[in-house]
Amino acid sequence: METIRPRRSVLYVPGSNARALEKARALAVDALILDLEDAVAPAAKPEARARVVEALAAGGYGHRELAVRVNGASTPWGSDDLFALASAGADAIVLPKAEAAADVLRAERALEAAGAPAALALWCMIETPRGVLAADEIAGASPRLACLVAGTSDLVKDLRARHTPGRAEVLASLSLVLLAARAHGLDALDGVHLALDDERGFEAACRQGRELGFDGKTLIHPRTIDAANRIFSPDAEEVAEARRIIEAHARAAAAGQGVVVVDGRLVEALHVESARRVVALADAVADRS
Repeated sequence: METIRPRRSVLYVPGSNARALEKARALAVDALILDLEDAVAPAAKPEARARVVEALAAGGYGHRELAVRVNGASTPWGSDDLFALASAGADAIVLPKAEAAADVLRAERALEAAGAPAALALWCMIETPRGVLAADEIAGASPRLACLVAGTSDLVKDLRARHTPGRAEVLASLSLVLLAARAHGLDALDGVHLALDDERGFEAACRQGRELGFDGKTLIHPRTIDAANRIFSPDAEEVAEARRIIEAHARAAAAGQGVVVVDGRLVEALHVESARRVVALADAVADRS
């Protein structure tokens, strides 16, 4: 069983906002995306970059995974972002609007030329129609890749669609992103929920994302962290059931049986694999708490 790093809640933090960068050190969030792209005005890009590098050097973020979303390669700031962040201490670099394996490889070469450590991961945002259609190619582009991030806001715009409560407009795209991630052993993060006052809608989107198979939710406000953590965590009943499955199957295997009935349901090896992941995630969350 691989080591599981919880990514239930992943908060975007504007790189230009010193107060938000400081406050993030105390939030009960699994990961932070320090943002140099959409959340920063063009005139503030160089200052935001310097501020993020300074925040990474200062540390104090504890267990929180630290990713930095850089500007795209075609912008005036993309190359400088990669050079500055390559060895600044981030856990991952987030590439916006990835549309081909070449985008990943170009960024990887730039990071390595700038001295990036082997442990520096890449996350790719899939947020355009071209990116969705190339998700499999992107997901397999580099061993540095750890995660695909659905960018549903840009995607809805490019599709000329409308945001709806059930998210029918992006379900096909979300499924393609998830399929590509799982085919290459990557994590997958669901897109943001834009309506901050819509608590019920946010929780419904989280439940839908988890049911689809996503590992967590990208967030735009700290007030949504607790709900994301709760919904993307296995509850006590799920963990107890998983442990029963593991134990019953182990007893059956010792008796030379390949299947066993647990709580009225047939259990095979594939169910045990899922159960072990539930327990591992619950243990990882408990360690964090």
